[in-house]
Amino acid sequence: MTAGWNGGERVAMARMKGGELIAEYLVKQKTPFVFGVCGHGNVGILDALYQVRDKVALISPRHEQAAGHMADAYFRVKHSPVATLTSTGPGSANIVMPCVTAISDSSAFLAITANVPTSQANRAPFQELYAHNQADFAQVLRPVVKRSFQPSRVEMLPLALRQAYDTMLTGRPGPVNLDIPYNVFQEEADVEIPAPSHTHGSHRPSASEADLNAAVELLAQARRPVFFIGQGTTLSEAGPEITELQRRWGIPVITSPNGMGLVPPDDPLTLGFIGRNGAYPANQAGRFADLVLCIGTRFDDRSSSSWHQGYSWNFPHTRLLQVDIDPLELGRNYPPTLGVIADAKTFAAQLIAALSQRGDVTRDNFAGWRAEIAKWQAEWEKFIRPNFSAVTTPIRPEYVVGALIDVLPRDVILSLDSGVHHNWFMQFWKPQHAQSMLNSWGYSSMGFGVCGVLGAQLAAPERTCVAVVGDGGFMMAPHVVATAVEYNLPCIWIVWNNFAWGAIRDIQYGMFEGREYGTAFYKGNQGPGGERYNPDFAAWARACGADGVTVTRSEDLRGAVETAVKNRRPCVIDLHVDAEVRPPSTGTWELPPIPFKEPAFGKPYRAS
Repeated sequence: MTAGWNGGERVAMARMKGGELIAEYLVKQKTPFVFGVCGHGNVGILDALYQVRDKVALISPRHEQAAGHMADAYFRVKHSPVATLTSTGPGSANIVMPCVTAISDSSAFLAITANVPTSQANRAPFQELYAHNQADFAQVLRPVVKRSFQPSRVEMLPLALRQAYDTMLTGRPGPVNLDIPYNVFQEEADVEIPAPSHTHGSHRPSASEADLNAAVELLAQARRPVFFIGQGTTLSEAGPEITELQRRWGIPVITSPNGMGLVPPDDPLTLGFIGRNGAYPANQAGRFADLVLCIGTRFDDRSSSSWHQGYSWNFPHTRLLQVDIDPLELGRNYPPTLGVIADAKTFAAQLIAALSQRGDVTRDNFAGWRAEIAKWQAEWEKFIRPNFSAVTTPIRPEYVVGALIDVLPRDVILSLDSGVHHNWFMQFWKPQHAQSMLNSWGYSSMGFGVCGVLGAQLAAPERTCVAVVGDGGFMMAPHVVATAVEYNLPCIWIVWNNFAWGAIRDIQYGMFEGREYGTAFYKGNQGPGGERYNPDFAAWARACGADGVTVTRSEDLRGAVETAVKNRRPCVIDLHVDAEVRPPSTGTWELPPIPFKEPAFGKPYRAS
């Protein structure tokens, strides 16, 4: 034992292996899990993790991509990060997709990757990537992480570990890579365990007095304001503040998928998602608003009808107040009337305090606006509601969503994969809590929902966690069922079985005169008219040791889901859903140069 100095303070130094230092720092950070897959490149840290197994549990899925999606989902539920562990070469290459998914949605985890020994670097040893630099894998991850650290000696680890956590959690969260040469796990040095990161949640930048006053003036002049909120408001846990603004001043709220559940879903001023497959009242509010208060989200193509004026939003005719912790998001697609760099929760609290001092900004200001919105909601309900009770075989999508709303617990966590089913849930699902509807929204990665439900269940072991996934997406990671059985995780997978890449097939139909090729699953005769084919998903579940049931009739769905929830065991429900029923578009979406289509319900706003 030796002593050293840290910022003028004397600290104890200990002789430690690199792997031991990493393990002890995870303990100090109160990191409860490492999700990882073993390999020759990371075997050197496994013994260190064994020594701290009562404080940091190693959960080993059957694929590295699953580990990353699990870590991503864990952060979305808990707002605190865990680590992943992958081996040299292919093992770490499999972590790329989860990193892309996480950074696209401002989610965070520590991706510990292994690399070749420093003594062998640039000599093309087993699984070295050396095209541009020695041990070059960290460069592969650069575009998909906030930062990649590559400590080549044990003495470099303390600073790298502390900076990695600080980087992950400061400002807009995101994944961070710690790339460790094989030898560093086992080499020894006199080192200190760095202090834990204290940055997350403690640094919440506020709006300047001038910006706050300008924001209040915009609201004072408005008669048709609407909030548009997303992941930034969720991560900052701004639900109480946004809800107070919604209820006290009577301002409607539009949510991105990652903002759903932040405000009460049954409030008549909670309008849902906007865009091509958004709710009609949300698109109408976006079209006719005179002020949009955008907080912690961005105007991507799906939530803006590919930026076509009057289809979802009506900029520049509409004024825009945009608030984000990331300055790069301000004005990315629409120049704001006022752009503010601030934390969502802090800004919302500031706005409440400022509005409370203004007698000229009251709920009455927006009474006419709320009456218009109520009319649009009534029109939408009249249009959609009959199909929620339609008893059919195969089952209508609306019936599925309605049945799950009825039978799943109010605190359920829904882990959604990408696919046509996701469009239906964006339109009609009503999450009761923030981060209880998990989406790969920014990158739309198939496999996120399939794997992420495991991480959600570890983050919230007392809650029911259900993955709603497509048949195509489920087949990308069916091994998750084995992991659930192995670790006794009572996850439920509802496989939306329409015997197709349904979302892509529908695009193909619409763009190419109904021709289908390569977008549906057939046995033998590859093409329309052949026998539809999928594996028996329920049998697969039973082969893994889980429960499995096939549902083809509407009247059997509720009972199957209720039983799965009650049993608290891993379960797969193979649900046969009508592939010919498509979500009603209320906005539009364009894949240039192919012309975009008009909404199936509602019309764009044409400014005179």
